[in-house]
Amino acid sequence: MDTMKTPKAKPELLVIGWMEHLDLPVLGLRQIKAKIDTGARTSALHATKIQTFYRDDKEWVRFQVKPDGRTPKVWAEAPIYDRRDIKNTSGIAEERIIIRTKLKLIDRSWMISVSLTDRSNMRFPMIVGRTALKNHNIAVHTRRSNLTS
Repeated sequence: MDTMKTPKAKPELLVIGWMEHLDLPVLGLRQIKAKIDTGARTSALHATKIQTFYRDDKEWVRFQVKPDGRTPKVWAEAPIYDRRDIKNTSGIAEERIIIRTKLKLIDRSWMISVSLTDRSNMRFPMIVGRTALKNHNIAVHTRRSNLTS
């Protein structure tokens, strides 16, 4: 019996733009306008009316999301994965709720951690940070956008 593990084949290199439209299918969110920000460690999603509650002895969060300027706000729910101090765009640390959800880009999908925060004064409802891209063989083209649509 061979005990050596076969290394997992890397997916083909995927070149994405600095801005893409992506799905968070577990949350029921499609075509979210997202800035790909390798300067940010953690991904962030615009969320308002954030409420925590318990379901089956586990802490969950319910929040409202507006995926883009054309669609109405929708409610989403997810188990709380963590709470972390994350620096906002002004460099000030704030405690944020972190959830784990699936990110889908073209035909690829994988789990990512996402912090929930009010991004209403920002241009993009979502930021995809570098840890969400790590180990997925993705390169970001800094002068092009929407390469996956």
